[in-house]
Amino acid sequence: MSLGAFSISLSVKNLDASRAFYETLGFTVFGGSMEMNYLIMKNGDALVGLFHGMFEKNMLTFNPGWDQNAQNLNSFEDVREIQKRIKEAGIPLAQEANESSVGPASLLIFDPDGNPILIDQHR
Repeated sequence: MSLGAFSISLSVKNLDASRAFYETLGFTVFGGSMEMNYLIMKNGDALVGLFHGMFEKNMLTFNPGWDQNAQNLNSFEDVREIQKRIKEAGIPLAQEANESSVGPASLLIFDPDGNPILIDQHR
């Protein structure tokens, strides 16, 4: 199963303070905006999403169809196919992608320790 680009999505209390902290560690703003209450920070292939007021817990995020630079991949496993395989493996879904749709969709699962994993396809 190929899940696409990986990042960690952090629920932050102060977006500006978090931006400054990660910039000190060598990250630069790669996407998002202060006005939209989120920033995607990048250092090499490492991606950290900083989200203010959007969700409660930190989560692992995968983006089918993208590489680590948010560039479209020529070939990728669609989120609905990933969802079928997850269901077949007996992993419960907290949020499902509409299997009759095409294009952007997402699903949400939790690992055995309750950590959320978002598989979020943007195309």
